[in-house]
Amino acid sequence: MTPRTDPTGPADPAGLAEDDLKELIAAELGAVRDRSLGLTTRVLDHAELTAQVSPLMSPLVWDLAHVGNYEELWLLRAAAGIDPMRPEIDSLYDAFEHPRAERPALPLLPPDEARAYIGTVRAKVLDSLERIRFREDDPLTAGGFVYGMVVQHEHQHDETMLATHQLRKGAPALLDPDEPVPARIGGLFPTEVLVEAGPFEMGTSDDPWAYDNERGAHIVDLPAYYIDTFPVTNRAYIAFIEAGGYDDPRWWDPEGWEWRSAKDRGAPGFWRREGGQWVRRRFGRVEPVPPDEPVQHVSWYEADAYARWAGKRLPTEAEWEKAARWDPAAQRSRRFPWGDAYEEGRANLGQRRLRPTPIGSFPGGASAYGVQQMIGDVWEWTSSDFTAYPGFRAFPYKEYSEVFFGPGYKVLRGGSWATHPLACRGTFRNWDYPIRRQIFTGFRCARDAVEAR
Repeated sequence: MTPRTDPTGPADPAGLAEDDLKELIAAELGAVRDRSLGLTTRVLDHAELTAQVSPLMSPLVWDLAHVGNYEELWLLRAAAGIDPMRPEIDSLYDAFEHPRAERPALPLLPPDEARAYIGTVRAKVLDSLERIRFREDDPLTAGGFVYGMVVQHEHQHDETMLATHQLRKGAPALLDPDEPVPARIGGLFPTEVLVEAGPFEMGTSDDPWAYDNERGAHIVDLPAYYIDTFPVTNRAYIAFIEAGGYDDPRWWDPEGWEWRSAKDRGAPGFWRREGGQWVRRRFGRVEPVPPDEPVQHVSWYEADAYARWAGKRLPTEAEWEKAARWDPAAQRSRRFPWGDAYEEGRANLGQRRLRPTPIGSFPGGASAYGVQQMIGDVWEWTSSDFTAYPGFRAFPYKEYSEVFFGPGYKVLRGGSWATHPLACRGTFRNWDYPIRRQIFTGFRCARDAVEAR
């Protein structure tokens, strides 16, 4: 079984009356839990749920209990003032206390007990939700923030669970949803788009469910640049491979070349050459690499090397966001590339497919500049380190963002096919080590406008 999201998409929490907001929260709590169970206890047995498929990932049963423990910490203890249910397990599910590689050795709740625990937590949350008042003078509950944080947190772990499924061996556990591939638009499109010089508003100050690292809105003035109309495709990436891109240190960051050499990398993750063609393993299936899909499972080092080989570079985080959000005619930033409200059919989000869609599939999702597929399909690497915006204030805890600031992490933007719309907006910032590629990552290129072609 593969869970699907509501085909109409989630409502925008901004501006809702309290009763309507509570109704939305209850619905989204139910939808995300259905998704979590569809990735764990409904599709895998005890042995697979408790096994660790890679030291990069937790056993799936850890993720399952962790989302419930996080929910208890924030929605029952912090928001509703309810006494702890299972304080003795808090340390087991503290992501900072135990690295992923160590978690299989912990006395974790077995699958049946984990499911019972998170079910009891949820019942108490829904009961207490009726009594909670969303006070504007309380940043934790204002606009339902803490509830939105918990819903997004569980969806983010669901995407992590999907990465675990991708890494597991054996027969497929997830079925491709019966979701038709959207009709691709005809005609020719420019390979890149000019974004003219000038200021734009980056970040947000009024999105009620935005995380601390997205806040606050500030003006960034950029020189003119070109950015690719679409993400780099498998076809284009194969050209890089076959031109010897993995064998030429000229294209590689020195640390990237060291990583490539030590790991003997020669293609994206899960690819191999078979019978004269490139094939990939996708959730237990081996299939030909689709040439027109955005390439995924590439590290930052691989993306950076491709961009150099192509005579370009990765966009900065600010360049990515301006191309995605800024409307030069209206002189304002949008929440999504196409507008302020999420609309189904404009992006490949929410696990409606277990793969990226071919480029040109969502013309209605283009930004004001005509840049396409910036939301959904694949997370896009940028050249930027993960750092704080001006005036940053950690909220509600520094371990969500602040402890990761610095040169060790690169920023990713735009979400993937596995990202839920509630956890994906034009301001949303993801980050990871430049070596990571088990996540659903791709990229597009940029270049300075003054460069000659």
